[in-house]
Amino acid sequence: MAIHDHRADSQGSDDQGSHDQGLHDQGSHDKGARLSAVPSLEAQADALLSGGRTTGSTVPDNWHVDPVSLGVPGVRRASVVDEEANPLGWHADSLCAQTDPEAFFPEKGGSTRDAKKICTSCDVKAQCLEYALQNDERFGIWGGLSERERRKLRRRA
Repeated sequence: MAIHDHRADSQGSDDQGSHDQGLHDQGSHDKGARLSAVPSLEAQADALLSGGRTTGSTVPDNWHVDPVSLGVPGVRRASVVDEEANPLGWHADSLCAQTDPEAFFPEKGGSTRDAKKICTSCDVKAQCLEYALQNDERFGIWGGLSERERRKLRRRA
């Protein structure tokens, strides 16, 4: 019968345990280092309130800028565009510029309702109609009017 020395086992397991503990401590130390590199939520909030930018933030620095100066379609710019230099300059501000063109150029007999509805709230509707009348646009919805409606308008004038 072999006599087994439990002290050696417990001593070995203690060594192993302290080794495991060392790895655990090292892992927590690495994690702590990584966590300290990321600003706390409070620090991020303070930075945002003070106008600074936080690491990893997806909010642009100019979030407060007026959409007109960003060139948002459908919003008229305050400055007057030189219409002689760029006769279609108003088109950048048109709502139709961000819409499917098929709505404004339907097949013969197709519905023009959607296009006309978009035109009702467009800031450059008058410039669009003026352009269509001056350039004798024969197809599509321009300035909220169909080709037939523009012909009638021309006859009255």
